[in-house]
This record gives sequence, C-alpha cells and structure tokens, in this order.
Amino acid sequence: MNTRKFLALVMALIMAASLAACGGGGGAPSGGDASNNAGGGSSSAGLQVAIWDNNQLAGLKEIADAWSAESGVPVTINVITWDSYWTLLSSGASGGTMPDVFWMHSNTAQMYMENDLLLNLDSYIENDESISLDNYYPGIVSLYSSNGSQYAIPKDHDTIALLYNQALFDKYGVEAPTDDWSWDDVYEAAKAITEAGSAENVYGFAMNTSNNQDGWYNLVYDYGAQVITDDHKGTTIGSAEGKAGMEMMRKILTVAAPQPVVAETGTDSLFMSNLCAMITQGSWMINAFYTADGHDNYKWALMPYGDANGNGQCDPGERQSSYNGLGWAASASTSNPDAAYSLISYFCNEAGQKKQAELGVTMAAIPGISDAFSAAFPGMDVSAFNRIEEEGTLFFRPYTRNTTVWEDKIQQDAFLAAWLNPADEALMATACDNAQSIIDAAIAAE
Repeated sequence: MNTRKFLALVMALIMAASLAACGGGGGAPSGGDASNNAGGGSSSAGLQVAIWDNNQLAGLKEIADAWSAESGVPVTINVITWDSYWTLLSSGASGGTMPDVFWMHSNTAQMYMENDLLLNLDSYIENDESISLDNYYPGIVSLYSSNGSQYAIPKDHDTIALLYNQALFDKYGVEAPTDDWSWDDVYEAAKAITEAGSAENVYGFAMNTSNNQDGWYNLVYDYGAQVITDDHKGTTIGSAEGKAGMEMMRKILTVAAPQPVVAETGTDSLFMSNLCAMITQGSWMINAFYTADGHDNYKWALMPYGDANGNGQCDPGERQSSYNGLGWAASASTSNPDAAYSLISYFCNEAGQKKQAELGVTMAAIPGISDAFSAAFPGMDVSAFNRIEEEGTLFFRPYTRNTTVWEDKIQQDAFLAAWLNPADEALMATACDNAQSIIDAAIAAE
C-alpha cells in the first residue's frame, strides 16, 4: 500500500471509529505537563511522547522523569484527544513530524507496521537483558508483531468488571450485586430498580452499542461464541451461541436506560449522575470513578456469568472478560532511536511495569505482577479486575487488520435497531445475522 492510500484509509477509520477502549477515556489535553508542541519529534530538548489518556499522565510522568534522571534525556509527555491523536500520527506519516514515542492500539497497529512507520525493535530487544517477549501476555505481543518482527512492546493490560451504585440499591430496597451473579441476576435487579425509580428517571442498567469491549462482547463469549475467531479470519456471532448471548443482552435492554437516553448522556454520565445503578466498565476508567463525587457509593464486582447451560451455576467459560493492551512504539523516523527504545524499555521492563501498577496507572502487561494495582485506590475495592483472571476466562479484544471498518458498521448498521427496540426479539437475532455478514465481508476485503 502506498502512503497516499494508507493515509486515506487511516483518516477514514478515524472518522468512523468511536472512542476506543483501553485507555480511551480522559483524553482531554493536559495542562502544564504537556507541551504546546503536540506533534514535535525529538530535538535538542529531548524526546516527545504522545498519549491520549490524561488519567495516566501523572504516573507515566513520574516513571519518565526517573528515566530522564538516569539518562540525562528530558521527556515531554503530550496528552492529545483520541481523534486528534490519530490525526497527528497520520499527518506525521505523510511527511510531517511524528512523536518519538507513542501508544499503539489494536485498531490501527497492523497498518502502521505494514507501512514501515514504526521503528523495528528486533535488534534492540535481542540486546536488552531486561526485556523478554515471553514474559508478556501473548495476545498483546502478537498484536504488535508483523512479518516476524516486533514494532511495539506491551504496555499494559485491562479487564472488565461490573460497577454499581450501592446507594441506589439501598434506596430502592434491591439486593446489591455479588461475585456470584449471573446476567439473569443483573436483569432482575435492573428491572426492580427501573420500575421503582421510574418517577425519578432512574434506571437499573445502561449499555450503549459502542460499549463493546467493556460491554456486550463479553456476553457473546459467555455463551460460547466469538466476535472474531482466534485465527482472525471469521466470526461466530451469528451462531446459535452468539444469538443466545445477545438475546440475554436484549432481555436486559428491555429494563435498562433507553437507547436515546444513553446516546445523549452516555453510560458513565448517567451512572455518576445517580440516574443508573449498574454499568460495566474497564480498568482503564477506575480513576475517573475513584475521583468522582459520590465515589464512596461506587462498588465493583466480578463480571456476571452467562448461564449458557441453564444449570444455575458458573461453569468454566461462562464468566469471560475481554482484555486488551496498548503497546509502546517509536517512530521509524525518530532522530534518536536509541533513546526512544531505552525509554520504551524502561516503561515496559518488569520494574517499570510494577511501578506502573503501584501508581495506579494501569495493570501490567506481564502476568502476575499487578497485585499492587488493587491497592492503588484506598477505600475502593478494585480487586475484581485482578480476580477475573483466576475466577474467569480472559479473551483478547477482537481485532482484524482493519478493525474499525466492521466494528463501527455492526454497531450502527446491525445492532442499533435492536437497541432502539429491545422488546422485539426477532430484531436482535436478525442483528446477529447482519453482524455475521458485515464481519465476514470486511475480513474478505482485507
């Protein structure tokens, strides 16, 4: 693919994509810690780093400052909104200046790697005793490799949990969620709160079509189907198992906040406005709720399970959580590749990963060292995000070469009608068939 075609495709995907998960929130421009030179590459001033999540800035800056103290190379971390972030990178790819070091995401990584825009890290990793790709979650490693070469090192991983407002459960006399809940329990509680709170426009649950990784994807997998198969060449969302998971979703939507309300206000805002008792959310958003007014009432529970076989208990594979991971990458055109890799290594080696977890930035990309993350939010029990790895099953966030082509299309063209009219059972089954066709066609065109 030539550069012009690549840029056209990237910009089309950016326009189509919704706010992505895995650190997608909180991407407002930062204050004094971010340079006004949002796009600048390396210079005599040091390294320019680009991220999109302001919630992570303070912790990452602390780690970067420690690296600068050792290396003598200053680092400026620029926080850029999600859409502007990809516009910045695509502009740099067309002949402008890319940041030295930046995040890669599953939506776009393949295109950047295939078009030689990222620094090949193979020789650096080979000579770096502090980095072994075998130590990281394999799905994240594979995501950032192309044609046998590695172009980013895993930065983190995330999981999903159920978030609920204890005060609303108490107010309406409904038993609060536990780690033993199924999706049927979510339905029953949502129904009770929505009915009891109708005069005050309070709903028991909320989920948008765009809540995929942090929402309905998990139900598809709970019931035995896959949005994208493990070989990234197909989908089983239109299967009987996929339809069973989405039928459970449809049932919950009948007692949840209506789609027009969710689309206008957003699930997070509904929740923090005490107008919604339950949502599902990713670990990358913990700090937003931890620092919000009313946070003392916010509680986390394990993701509910899908009772696919109807035996009333959680069997293996019935409690699933999507996980994803960003990668630290460097521009192929950076004028200081050695320093850029050194900073990436500092972020991603075991010591840096542990520090990241301790600071509450995100969970580590190395399994088994994120326990400190649960202690980073005193007064709020966030252990559900770690415990799901032992008490449930993780699946990697579904992706293909051009994820956003089908991802946005199934949200708008396949499932929106079912979200708008959840009482119509046939619409959800048809939506699954349409999603199957959309994904199959998109993969065939890749």
